[in-house]
Amino acid sequence: MVEYKNRLLSGLKNHKTIIKALFMSLLPLLCCIITCAAQGRTVAEVYLPAGEWNDELFYFKQVEGIVNFGYPQGYFGFNESHALKASFAAWSPVLVFPWILWGLIFGWNLSSPIYCNIFLMMLAMFLFVWLVKPDRKQLGILTILYMTFTPLTRYMLSGMPECICFALVIIVLALNISYQEKEHPAKLVLLFLLTSVMTLMRPYLLLFMLLPVYFWIRRSKWAGAVGSLAVMGVTGAIYAAVKHYFGAEYFTPLFDTDWVTTFFDQGIFAGIKYVIWRIVHVGLNFFGLMVQGFKEDLFWGEYFGAFMIVMLVILLQTVVYLIHREKKGKQLILHIYLSLCFVGMWVALLLMYKMKEGSKHLLTFIVVGIYAICLMETRYFKKMVAAAVIFVCLFVATGTDPYEHQIPFEDEEIVAQGEYWEEVFDRECVLEESNVPNFENVMIWIFSDRVEGQTVLTPYEMLYQLPEGFGISCCYADYVTDNLDDLQSRYLAVAAGGEVDSLCSSKGFREIGRDEGLVVYELYGESGK
Repeated sequence: MVEYKNRLLSGLKNHKTIIKALFMSLLPLLCCIITCAAQGRTVAEVYLPAGEWNDELFYFKQVEGIVNFGYPQGYFGFNESHALKASFAAWSPVLVFPWILWGLIFGWNLSSPIYCNIFLMMLAMFLFVWLVKPDRKQLGILTILYMTFTPLTRYMLSGMPECICFALVIIVLALNISYQEKEHPAKLVLLFLLTSVMTLMRPYLLLFMLLPVYFWIRRSKWAGAVGSLAVMGVTGAIYAAVKHYFGAEYFTPLFDTDWVTTFFDQGIFAGIKYVIWRIVHVGLNFFGLMVQGFKEDLFWGEYFGAFMIVMLVILLQTVVYLIHREKKGKQLILHIYLSLCFVGMWVALLLMYKMKEGSKHLLTFIVVGIYAICLMETRYFKKMVAAAVIFVCLFVATGTDPYEHQIPFEDEEIVAQGEYWEEVFDRECVLEESNVPNFENVMIWIFSDRVEGQTVLTPYEMLYQLPEGFGISCCYADYVTDNLDDLQSRYLAVAAGGEVDSLCSSKGFREIGRDEGLVVYELYGESGK
């Protein structure tokens, strides 16, 4: 009778947890609906070509090519660079594998990445609540922090793959906590699998493999240490191979490796000295940009500020758990791990990344920090309240930068432009299906040009309308002008009225479409140049 009663109580508790998980899984969707409704729009009206993030174009068209053909039929790259194998740009297709699965199941259109992002965040929320079983107070704190950190919602309503990283680190955090509560080999295997995939997506996410490594070593001693090194080694080798064979060369190196080469060129002490100097020097620049961002509403400063407050909260709570380590063993291990992740990422940013471009990579850590903060065992909620107030100040009260914060919605003008260019491209840009990938299926998009003495960004938004399978090569204007007679790509998109536009016209290239901002030329016909 007692055993039956215990099973009944356990079943009721599990049912309550699932109900809470289902309820909380609606939070990401609710945030998106409220954000759109506040502007009198709906989620269905979000329209990627109306946005200002040109990376979205590359991600969208590459996934489109993979879903429809297995790989894009034209090359993606920069200044006509291309991968040694297949036709991907500088980023591994591993980064967007959930989008690829979504497209294969549901089809791929301009709304697909948005709906997939929302689904992934809902799934991550469900699994987090189901595995971790937070109480009502913790769920309330999570709700407040989630809603006030508005970049979460902004990236769900975008064609950027950040939400894929967000969802994976949330699930990994939940699995780590669940493993601490009840150790099971399957959880450990899943942790290594997920963190390996995350590392292939973005190498700095290797930091999230630290805790599974600790678990395995604690469980199996030397076998765990050797196995962990083997997993990390294989993952690193696969990443290097994917990067070498499937990544196109970017305009400039994506990572600064001077701090590494100094060790080999000048010795260990010179390398250590240079690393310390760089951390101090770039660190001061980091804080300078953070202050500038606060004053001028610049997104990178806002991201720096949010990252610092979350990191400080994590570090402070780690110290608290160290003081009470006899009672807080599991929480202490988790927070030491998170502290290492945050500090490690901050140092990596200072050593390897360009400050402004690298700021978005901090978002993944802020998100996992939000979930960790809601679970902190503390009598008072000062740290949670401080984080929420700062989020409100940074992203709700002053987060008005249209480039970073504005949701792209469709309007009649841009839809009409899209219809015009879709008709032009369907008529003029016929996909060549032999000897693919090839440059006959490539549109050069000149990043910017001089128009009446002013530097003008070339409108790229209508390139979403290119036929499925086409590749896009983003090029600088001087590369095009220096190599105009030797360009490999068949089509060229330029700023209307710009210097390259005039040059192409004088050369007699065939103009296949023009509006007030964009002109597209065909550089050679069916028989070649």
